[in-house]
Amino acid sequence: MLKRLNLDNLLFLDIETVPERPSFTALPEEKQLLWEQKSKYQRKDEFSPEEFYDRAGIWAEFGKIICISVGYFAFKGDIRTFRVTTFHGEEAQLLQDFKQLLNSHFNQAKHLLCAHNGKEFDFPYIARRMLIHGIGLPYKLDLFGKKPWEVPHLDTMELWKFGDYKHFTSLRLMAHVLGIPSPKEDMEGSMVRDVYYEENDLDRIITYCELDVVTTAQVFLRLRGDDLLTEDEIKKV
Repeated sequence: MLKRLNLDNLLFLDIETVPERPSFTALPEEKQLLWEQKSKYQRKDEFSPEEFYDRAGIWAEFGKIICISVGYFAFKGDIRTFRVTTFHGEEAQLLQDFKQLLNSHFNQAKHLLCAHNGKEFDFPYIARRMLIHGIGLPYKLDLFGKKPWEVPHLDTMELWKFGDYKHFTSLRLMAHVLGIPSPKEDMEGSMVRDVYYEENDLDRIITYCELDVVTTAQVFLRLRGDDLLTEDEIKKV
């Protein structure tokens, strides 16, 4: 089934998120109370709301997107390239820019979005943050009224589940077991908050995000039985 898809109709993506404020005490009082209520189940009695706030970035109501990296295949004769770019900066603007990309280049029925764990995280997170900023949802993220087979999303983790709904596999583990060379990353997801707020190094986060987009594309190629991308085929644009 995956072989029937044209690679140049797919947009691979990954997002990086952080808590909306540098610290719990920087939140308005009402938002602090709402965070205390929202996080109560996850933190139980082990952490105070303030201690647990470093993890707020995983909830769209308490976090924000600091970059969206995308990658897409392009073909010229027998030459295949995978082009990677990143939207970053002020959140409302980067969301508008991402929406413009979808509306102008990935707006047809044949176009699909692909991310690792995207159906549980990336796609709904982007949609929620757009609505929070008053940005109308692009067609590819507006799922209201769509039947399951009409949803234009692919998820490499879901493809790996083969119907096993309780199975979670990280992108890094999936790449390892499929024999995909590991990118030379100098950080992991749990470090993004500190690198952003403490080190003020967005470029490092962008590099990490783009590597995950490439790895997601490599996983998809392996699931299709296609040749993996070489370094020469990957272009940053």
